[in-house]
Amino acid sequence: MRTIRIKTKEEKRKRRQARIRAKVSGTVARPRLSVFKSNRHLFVQLIDDVAGKTLASVSDKEIKTEKGKKADFAKVETGKAVGQLIAEKALAQKIKEVKFDRGGNRFMGRIKAVADGAREGGLKF
Repeated sequence: MRTIRIKTKEEKRKRRQARIRAKVSGTVARPRLSVFKSNRHLFVQLIDDVAGKTLASVSDKEIKTEKGKKADFAKVETGKAVGQLIAEKALAQKIKEVKFDRGGNRFMGRIKAVADGAREGGLKF
């Protein structure tokens, strides 16, 4: 008899991530908008895969209130603010179009909020 091996969430995410990265690659004209989500933070980068360089990066740590402390937003609202901030940095470098790399995560919650914020900021996917 064959034993059935149960895959963990991490193994499933890594497999999805590899499948996405096989199809999505960034260039100077249209860099890859890569999203990394940990349990606590959210990181977004614009990457030129041809040169192997990061053009711009933003994390939720950069979103601050007037007093200099991290804003106590809900996770989804923070994701939207991160998306808008990366869009500002991209437009400052005259980047208008990107390829979205969700990093193996499902397109919902914080990941979707980042995409919506970037679109509102002026980026095209």
